[in-house]
Amino acid sequence: MLGAIEAGGTKFVLAVGRAPDDILARRTIPTRDPASTLAEAAEWLAAQGPLTALGIASFGPLVLDRTAADWGRLGNTPKPGWAGCEIAGFFAARLGVPIGLDTDVNAAALAEYAAAPRAPAGLAYLTIGTGIGGGLVLDGRAVHGTAHPEFGHIFPRRHPDDGAFAGVCPHHGDCLEGLASGPAVSARWGAPLSQLPAEHPGHEIIAHYLAEACHVLFASLALETVVIGGGVAQTPGLIDRVAARAAARDAGYLPGAARQRIIAPRLGANAGIAGALMLAAAAARGA
Repeated sequence: MLGAIEAGGTKFVLAVGRAPDDILARRTIPTRDPASTLAEAAEWLAAQGPLTALGIASFGPLVLDRTAADWGRLGNTPKPGWAGCEIAGFFAARLGVPIGLDTDVNAAALAEYAAAPRAPAGLAYLTIGTGIGGGLVLDGRAVHGTAHPEFGHIFPRRHPDDGAFAGVCPHHGDCLEGLASGPAVSARWGAPLSQLPAEHPGHEIIAHYLAEACHVLFASLALETVVIGGGVAQTPGLIDRVAARAAARDAGYLPGAARQRIIAPRLGANAGIAGALMLAAAAARGA
Protein backbone atom coordinates (compact mmCIF):
# COMPACT_ATOMS: atom_id res chain seq x y z
CA MET A 1 0.00 0.00 0.00
CA LEU A 2 1.40 3.37 -1.06
CA GLY A 3 0.53 6.70 0.52
CA ALA A 4 0.51 10.06 -1.20
CA ILE A 5 0.20 13.74 -0.28
CA GLU A 6 -0.30 16.62 -2.67
CA ALA A 7 0.49 19.52 -0.36
CA GLY A 8 -0.87 22.82 -1.64
CA GLY A 9 -1.14 26.28 -0.21
CA THR A 10 -4.91 25.98 0.29
CA LYS A 11 -5.48 22.23 0.62
CA PHE A 12 -3.76 18.89 1.16
CA VAL A 13 -4.97 16.00 -1.00
CA LEU A 14 -4.29 12.63 0.65
CA ALA A 15 -4.54 9.22 -1.01
CA VAL A 16 -3.59 5.58 -0.65
CA GLY A 17 -3.40 3.05 -3.43
CA ARG A 18 -1.50 0.21 -5.02
CA ALA A 19 -0.37 2.31 -8.00
CA PRO A 20 -0.90 5.80 -9.46
CA ASP A 21 -3.88 4.50 -11.44
CA ASP A 22 -5.25 2.37 -8.57
CA ILE A 23 -6.30 4.79 -5.82
CA LEU A 24 -8.28 3.08 -3.07
CA ALA A 25 -9.10 6.01 -0.79
CA ARG A 26 -8.74 9.77 -0.91
CA ARG A 27 -9.33 12.72 1.40
CA THR A 28 -8.90 16.49 1.13
CA ILE A 29 -8.16 18.69 4.15
CA PRO A 30 -7.59 22.46 4.34
CA THR A 31 -4.06 23.80 4.71
CA ARG A 32 -3.96 25.47 8.10
CA ASP A 33 -0.94 25.88 10.38
CA PRO A 34 1.79 23.22 9.97
CA ALA A 35 1.24 21.43 13.27
CA SER A 36 -2.47 20.77 12.85
CA THR A 37 -2.36 20.15 9.09
CA LEU A 38 0.49 17.64 9.19
CA ALA A 39 -0.96 15.87 12.25
CA GLU A 40 -4.37 15.44 10.58
CA ALA A 41 -2.74 14.15 7.40
CA ALA A 42 -0.58 11.65 9.29
CA GLU A 43 -3.54 10.43 11.35
CA TRP A 44 -5.62 9.74 8.24
CA LEU A 45 -2.78 7.97 6.43
CA ALA A 46 -1.97 5.81 9.43
CA ALA A 47 -5.63 4.78 9.71
CA GLN A 48 -5.60 3.39 6.15
CA GLY A 49 -3.39 0.47 7.15
CA PRO A 50 0.34 -0.22 6.98
CA LEU A 51 2.07 1.73 4.22
CA THR A 52 5.10 0.64 2.23
CA ALA A 53 6.18 4.19 1.35
CA LEU A 54 4.88 7.74 1.15
CA GLY A 55 5.20 10.21 -1.71
CA ILE A 56 4.94 13.92 -1.00
CA ALA A 57 4.36 16.43 -3.80
CA SER A 58 4.55 19.81 -2.10
CA PHE A 59 4.40 23.49 -2.78
CA GLY A 60 7.81 25.08 -2.46
CA PRO A 61 10.44 26.13 -2.36
CA LEU A 62 11.77 22.79 -1.09
CA VAL A 63 15.19 21.52 -0.07
CA LEU A 64 15.56 18.45 -2.31
CA ASP A 65 19.29 17.71 -1.90
CA ARG A 66 19.30 14.54 0.20
CA THR A 67 22.86 15.25 1.33
CA ALA A 68 21.78 18.57 2.89
CA ALA A 69 21.15 18.78 6.62
CA ASP A 70 17.81 20.46 5.96
CA TRP A 71 16.60 18.03 3.28
CA GLY A 72 12.83 17.76 3.23
CA ARG A 73 12.14 21.22 4.64
CA LEU A 74 10.25 24.04 3.02
CA GLY A 75 12.33 27.06 2.15
CA ASN A 76 11.38 30.71 2.28
CA THR A 77 7.76 30.22 1.25
CA PRO A 78 5.40 33.21 1.55
CA LYS A 79 2.80 30.88 3.10
CA PRO A 80 2.51 32.26 6.66
CA GLY A 81 4.02 29.96 9.28
CA TRP A 82 5.34 27.37 6.82
CA ALA A 83 8.86 28.64 6.08
CA GLY A 84 11.36 26.07 7.35
CA CYS A 85 8.70 23.44 8.05
CA GLU A 86 10.18 19.93 8.22
CA ILE A 87 7.59 18.20 6.08
CA ALA A 88 9.43 15.01 5.00
CA GLY A 89 11.01 14.34 8.38
CA PHE A 90 7.68 14.71 10.14
CA PHE A 91 6.03 11.96 8.12
CA ALA A 92 9.10 9.72 8.19
CA ALA A 93 9.02 9.84 11.99
CA ARG A 94 5.25 9.44 12.33
CA LEU A 95 4.75 6.69 9.74
CA GLY A 96 8.12 4.96 9.75
CA VAL A 97 8.28 4.51 5.96
CA PRO A 98 10.58 5.68 3.14
CA ILE A 99 9.68 9.12 1.79
CA GLY A 100 9.68 10.25 -1.83
CA LEU A 101 9.67 14.02 -2.10
CA ASP A 102 9.47 16.53 -4.92
CA THR A 103 7.64 19.71 -5.84
CA ASP A 104 3.98 19.48 -6.72
CA VAL A 105 4.71 20.56 -10.30
CA ASN A 106 7.56 18.09 -10.79
CA ALA A 107 5.26 15.34 -9.55
CA ALA A 108 2.51 16.46 -11.92
CA ALA A 109 5.06 16.54 -14.76
CA LEU A 110 6.08 12.95 -13.97
CA ALA A 111 2.47 11.81 -14.03
CA GLU A 112 1.72 13.61 -17.30
CA TYR A 113 4.87 12.16 -18.87
CA ALA A 114 3.75 8.66 -17.86
CA ALA A 115 0.22 9.30 -19.17
CA ALA A 116 1.35 10.30 -22.67
CA PRO A 117 0.56 7.80 -25.44
CA ARG A 118 4.30 7.50 -26.02
CA ALA A 119 7.25 8.90 -24.11
CA PRO A 120 7.63 12.52 -25.26
CA ALA A 121 10.99 14.09 -26.01
CA GLY A 122 10.85 16.09 -22.81
CA LEU A 123 7.84 17.54 -21.01
CA ALA A 124 7.27 20.59 -18.85
CA TYR A 125 4.28 21.18 -16.60
CA LEU A 126 3.29 24.77 -15.85
CA THR A 127 0.65 25.52 -13.25
CA ILE A 128 -0.96 28.95 -13.47
CA GLY A 129 -2.84 29.89 -10.33
CA THR A 130 -2.11 31.84 -7.16
CA GLY A 131 1.51 31.55 -8.26
CA ILE A 132 3.21 30.06 -11.32
CA GLY A 133 5.26 26.92 -10.91
CA GLY A 134 7.00 24.62 -13.35
CA GLY A 135 8.17 21.02 -13.40
CA LEU A 136 10.41 19.40 -15.98
CA VAL A 137 10.89 15.76 -17.02
CA LEU A 138 13.64 14.61 -19.39
CA ASP A 139 14.18 10.94 -20.25
CA GLY A 140 11.56 9.98 -17.69
CA ARG A 141 13.25 11.72 -14.76
CA ALA A 142 12.34 14.94 -12.99
CA VAL A 143 15.07 17.55 -13.38
CA HIS A 144 16.86 18.98 -10.36
CA GLY A 145 19.89 21.22 -10.27
CA THR A 146 20.90 23.41 -7.37
CA ALA A 147 17.25 23.09 -6.29
CA HIS A 148 14.23 22.72 -8.58
CA PRO A 149 12.93 24.64 -11.60
CA GLU A 150 11.35 28.03 -10.91
CA PHE A 151 9.82 28.85 -14.28
CA GLY A 152 7.46 31.34 -12.68
CA HIS A 153 10.38 33.70 -12.12
CA ILE A 154 11.72 34.08 -15.63
CA PHE A 155 11.26 37.48 -17.27
CA PRO A 156 9.12 37.42 -20.44
CA ARG A 157 9.10 40.19 -23.03
CA ARG A 158 6.47 42.73 -21.99
CA HIS A 159 3.23 43.00 -23.94
CA PRO A 160 3.09 46.43 -25.62
CA ASP A 161 -0.30 47.19 -24.03
CA ASP A 162 0.83 46.19 -20.54
CA GLY A 163 3.85 48.39 -19.97
CA ALA A 164 2.42 50.37 -17.06
CA PHE A 165 1.71 47.34 -14.83
CA ALA A 166 4.50 46.86 -12.28
CA GLY A 167 3.71 43.21 -11.48
CA VAL A 168 2.78 41.58 -8.18
CA CYS A 169 5.75 39.33 -7.38
CA PRO A 170 7.16 40.53 -4.03
CA HIS A 171 10.66 39.49 -5.13
CA HIS A 172 10.85 40.45 -8.81
CA GLY A 173 7.82 42.56 -9.68
CA ASP A 174 7.29 41.81 -13.37
CA CYS A 175 8.52 38.22 -13.69
CA LEU A 176 6.14 35.68 -15.27
CA GLU A 177 4.38 35.08 -11.93
CA GLY A 178 4.18 38.80 -11.30
CA LEU A 179 2.51 39.37 -14.67
CA ALA A 180 0.38 36.31 -15.42
CA SER A 181 -0.68 34.64 -12.13
CA GLY A 182 -4.20 34.82 -10.77
CA PRO A 183 -3.36 37.70 -8.38
CA ALA A 184 -1.71 39.59 -11.26
CA VAL A 185 -4.91 39.29 -13.31
CA SER A 186 -7.08 40.48 -10.43
CA ALA A 187 -4.71 43.34 -9.58
CA ARG A 188 -5.07 44.75 -13.09
CA TRP A 189 -8.69 44.08 -13.92
CA GLY A 190 -10.48 43.34 -10.64
CA ALA A 191 -11.68 39.85 -11.56
CA PRO A 192 -10.35 36.39 -12.49
CA LEU A 193 -9.47 35.86 -16.14
CA SER A 194 -12.39 33.45 -16.61
CA GLN A 195 -14.83 36.19 -15.57
CA LEU A 196 -13.58 38.82 -18.01
CA PRO A 197 -15.66 39.32 -21.19
CA ALA A 198 -14.50 37.34 -24.22
CA GLU A 199 -13.39 40.52 -25.98
CA HIS A 200 -11.39 41.81 -22.98
CA PRO A 201 -7.72 42.52 -23.82
CA GLY A 202 -6.64 40.62 -20.71
CA HIS A 203 -7.08 37.31 -22.52
CA GLU A 204 -4.57 38.28 -25.19
CA ILE A 205 -2.13 39.79 -22.68
CA ILE A 206 -2.03 36.70 -20.45
CA ALA A 207 -1.79 34.40 -23.47
CA HIS A 208 1.17 36.49 -24.65
CA TYR A 209 3.09 35.98 -21.40
CA LEU A 210 2.41 32.25 -21.23
CA ALA A 211 3.41 31.89 -24.88
CA GLU A 212 6.68 33.65 -24.09
CA ALA A 213 7.34 31.07 -21.36
CA CYS A 214 6.47 28.17 -23.65
CA HIS A 215 8.78 29.47 -26.37
CA VAL A 216 11.64 29.74 -23.87
CA LEU A 217 11.03 26.11 -22.83
CA PHE A 218 10.84 24.84 -26.41
CA ALA A 219 13.87 26.79 -27.60
CA SER A 220 16.16 26.17 -24.62
CA LEU A 221 15.32 22.54 -23.80
CA ALA A 222 14.03 21.12 -27.11
CA LEU A 223 10.89 19.87 -25.35
CA GLU A 224 8.07 18.16 -27.15
CA THR A 225 5.22 18.99 -24.76
CA VAL A 226 4.26 21.79 -22.41
CA VAL A 227 1.27 20.98 -20.21
CA ILE A 228 -0.53 23.98 -18.72
CA GLY A 229 -2.68 23.42 -15.63
CA GLY A 230 -3.96 25.42 -12.68
CA GLY A 231 -7.00 27.59 -12.12
CA VAL A 232 -6.15 30.37 -14.58
CA ALA A 233 -5.50 27.80 -17.32
CA GLN A 234 -9.11 26.62 -17.08
CA THR A 235 -10.24 29.87 -18.73
CA PRO A 236 -12.04 28.79 -21.94
CA GLY A 237 -9.87 29.23 -25.00
CA LEU A 238 -6.71 30.25 -23.14
CA ILE A 239 -4.55 27.24 -24.04
CA ASP A 240 -5.49 27.54 -27.72
CA ARG A 241 -4.52 31.23 -27.60
CA VAL A 242 -1.20 30.36 -25.97
CA ALA A 243 -0.44 27.71 -28.59
CA ALA A 244 -1.20 30.12 -31.43
CA ARG A 245 0.90 32.89 -29.89
CA ALA A 246 3.83 30.53 -29.24
CA ALA A 247 3.77 29.31 -32.84
CA ALA A 248 3.75 32.90 -34.09
CA ARG A 249 6.59 33.77 -31.72
CA ASP A 250 8.74 30.98 -33.14
CA ALA A 251 8.03 32.06 -36.75
CA GLY A 252 8.86 28.58 -38.07
CA TYR A 253 12.46 28.55 -36.82
CA LEU A 254 12.74 25.67 -34.33
CA PRO A 255 13.57 22.36 -36.09
CA GLY A 256 11.29 20.34 -33.80
CA ALA A 257 8.31 22.69 -34.06
CA ALA A 258 6.12 20.15 -35.87
CA ARG A 259 6.23 17.87 -32.81
CA GLN A 260 5.79 20.53 -30.15
CA ARG A 261 2.46 20.71 -28.35
CA ILE A 262 0.91 22.93 -25.69
CA ILE A 263 -1.92 21.02 -24.04
CA ALA A 264 -4.18 20.80 -20.99
CA PRO A 265 -3.36 18.07 -18.44
CA ARG A 266 -4.37 14.62 -19.66
CA LEU A 267 -4.98 13.64 -16.03
CA GLY A 268 -6.90 16.80 -15.17
CA ALA A 269 -6.87 17.53 -11.45
CA ASN A 270 -5.38 14.08 -10.69
CA ALA A 271 -1.92 14.86 -12.07
CA GLY A 272 -0.45 15.96 -8.73
CA ILE A 273 -1.71 13.08 -6.60
CA ALA A 274 -0.83 10.53 -9.30
CA GLY A 275 2.67 11.99 -9.34
CA ALA A 276 2.88 11.72 -5.54
CA LEU A 277 2.02 8.02 -5.80
CA MET A 278 4.80 7.65 -8.38
CA LEU A 279 7.20 9.24 -5.86
CA ALA A 280 6.00 6.71 -3.26
CA ALA A 281 6.55 3.80 -5.64
CA ALA A 282 10.08 5.00 -6.37
CA ALA A 283 10.81 5.35 -2.64
CA ALA A 284 9.53 1.83 -2.04
CA ARG A 285 12.00 0.57 -4.67
CA GLY A 286 14.79 2.53 -3.03
CA ALA A 287 15.11 4.76 -6.07
